[in-house]
Amino acid sequence: QVQLVESGGGLVQAGGSLRLSCVASGRTFSVTYMGWFRQAPGKEREVVAHIHWNIGSTYYADSVKGRFTISRDNAKSTVYLDMNSLRPEDTAIYYCAATGRLSISLSAFESEFEYWGQGTQVTVSS
Repeated sequence: QVQLVESGGGLVQAGGSLRLSCVASGRTFSVTYMGWFRQAPGKEREVVAHIHWNIGSTYYADSVKGRFTISRDNAKSTVYLDMNSLRPEDTAIYYCAATGRLSISLSAFESEFEYWGQGTQVTVSS
């Protein structure tokens, strides 16, 4: 089992920045990919970005490309999401996720991730 704990959410004005962190514990040696998903009120959960834990290759949803950056610190078993130029439409609960699959779809699906954090609220005011 892998446990994930997110932090760093909050309220920010449009154009501002936030950094989300996700610390993994447990069987972290089995993790291959970690990702960030988000779910806005009344909408389905969607992928924001993901990163290969060892190689470091990344993927971003078109809606956040150029504004968000996913990174990881293997020594700290932590993945980050740096969010810049935030927009009201970025308001959502952000979830950290992890998987031990050898490969995932480029635009990853929820079902491809076995482990989930509890989520952290990000609210962007206009």
